[in-house]
This record gives sequence, C-alpha cells and structure tokens, in this order.
Amino acid sequence: MLDLERQNAYRRRYAREHPGWQDSGPIYEATVRRHLRPDARLLDLGCGRGGLVELLHDRVALAVGADPDLPSLREHRVPSLPRVVARAEALPFASESFDLVIASWVLEHLTAPEQALAEIARLLAPGGRFVFLTPNAHSLPALLNRLLGRMAWLQRWLVARLYGRVEADTFPVVYRANTLHALRRLMQRAGLQYETLTFIGDPTYFAFNELLYRLSCWLEARIPQTMKVHLVGVGRRERQAPDPPPQP
Repeated sequence: MLDLERQNAYRRRYAREHPGWQDSGPIYEATVRRHLRPDARLLDLGCGRGGLVELLHDRVALAVGADPDLPSLREHRVPSLPRVVARAEALPFASESFDLVIASWVLEHLTAPEQALAEIARLLAPGGRFVFLTPNAHSLPALLNRLLGRMAWLQRWLVARLYGRVEADTFPVVYRANTLHALRRLMQRAGLQYETLTFIGDPTYFAFNELLYRLSCWLEARIPQTMKVHLVGVGRRERQAPDPPPQP
C-alpha cells in the first residue's frame, strides 16, 4: 500500500535528489497567498474537512467554506468557520461577494465546468482572482484514472487498497476542465481572464517500492511539461462578467 505518509516520504526524498522541486501543495498555497489581502473576502470551494482556508481564515476579513458533502462540513477542523452546503454550479451568495475564490481538487469532478466557472466569475468582485489546484488530464495517473473510471466500483476498491483512502472519500472524476486548452476556453466563456497555469511534476504516485520509484523518476525526467501531473492556475474576473449559461 502507498499511504500518504509513505508517499510524502518519497516526495521528501525526491526533493532532496532534485533541489528546487516543490510539491503542488506548497506551490498552490504560495500562489493563493500572493493574492491575499487583510481586507479580502475569501471563499474556499470544496473545502471538505479542512482545505487551505484552515490556514488562512484568520488572515482575511471574511473566510467562508463551501462543499456539497454535509458530513465533511460537519467535521471541519475550524468549527467557527462559516460553511455552506453547495455545489460549484449553484452557489448561494450575492454577486461580487468575494475577492478571492480558491479550489483544490475540485475542477476534475465538475460535470458542468462552464456553469461552475460562470458562478465563480459572478461571485468575484472586478479584479478578483480564482486560484485552483487540479490534476492534469494529460498526465499518466489521470489517463489511468479515466480508464478505471469506466468501472467505478473497481476504481474505488483500488484507491482504497493501493492508497489507503476510504471509499467514501473517493469521488468520480470527469476531467472536463483539466487541460490548458479547456481551461482557456471555459474561462473566456465564463468571464474569467486566464492569467497563469503552472505544470507540476510528481513521480511518487506509482512509487509502491524502490524499483517503481526509480522507474517513475526516469519517466518524470522524460515526459513533456504538458504531461506533468498537476496544474496550479489563476484566473481574474473581468470588468463585466457575461450572463451565466442557462441551467440544463
């Protein structure tokens, strides 16, 4: 089994062997922090039981968490944080309520990403940012995940056995907003101006033993940048957001 503790040990080893490399988590956090202000209003979309808002809620004027999973919100590690049960496609907030919307491990699950991004654009004040962390649909783990996704029961079983994740925390992925081309197109339609997208490699997802770790490192050094496993991106709310697409 490759549980999180063991995977993080491989990540620390990879960082020692490749000075300057960072995991996607610290890059995402640093990107969010660059856009924080003490007077900012922050929404963590898909915060689950913690999310980055757990670290930042006391550094902004307002912090709110949203997630469609009520049990996770009930177990949130910041009990005083305002939280709401909501899907990204229909967020119960007034327009221009936030200066910064953040989302980690959310975009890959969206079946209607254009509607969700339009909602995010609606919630952002002019000049506000949307910062996200998501898998790259062109990476090897995502390609394998898509293949397994056709057999959802097998995917949940393997994730639980190989990575030690409980099946209740394994949600279907569709990867409809998980490439550079898709993100640019969807952001433009939603009224978000594409700013940056960083491709981040991580060879530890298949490091179940020493041999597989070394093989993964060898592949990591040879795959193109556009196949790196994670994406950290930033979009900015334009002056005037277009009307959201109609609900199906």
